[in-house]
Amino acid sequence: MARRQQGDTTGGDAVDTILAQWHRERPDLDVSPMGMIGRLKRCAALVQQQLDATFAEFDMSGWEFDMLATLRRSGAPYRLAPTALFSTLMVTSGTMTHRLQRLEGRGWITRVANPDDARSTLVQLTDDGFALIERAVEAHVANEHRMLAPLTKASLTNIDTGLSDWLRVLEGNK
Repeated sequence: MARRQQGDTTGGDAVDTILAQWHRERPDLDVSPMGMIGRLKRCAALVQQQLDATFAEFDMSGWEFDMLATLRRSGAPYRLAPTALFSTLMVTSGTMTHRLQRLEGRGWITRVANPDDARSTLVQLTDDGFALIERAVEAHVANEHRMLAPLTKASLTNIDTGLSDWLRVLEGNK
């Protein structure tokens, strides 16, 4: 699909309207980056709403899904050190402590002695946590497939490649 000319709001998306307003008010300013970043932010917000709806079917939040999924994908015996969890999930240790308490209270994780270091513990999925994440990840992946289904394979490849390139730059891995 061809992009519309700057300032054209007919048949466009919500970001096109914003760009047209800026073009009208500040024709001297190149606001084209707002298009891509605005669309990315709007897509992220709309995707998050649909992800959250799927997580809610399992009585869990997005962060609960992320924690359980991180433990699940770590492989048997599905346990990690708390520091590995909070660095993977990009949260502070204080946030991690609160989240671990909540998941433990729900019976989805347990803390076990670290066999390699008697001074520390590991976080491990319980049988209930494992069963829950198995069901939830299947629904999550089906939901993601559903969201992406209207796009062509070529569009998906281009989007994925472009986002991967940009992410490497933003992460400093050029």
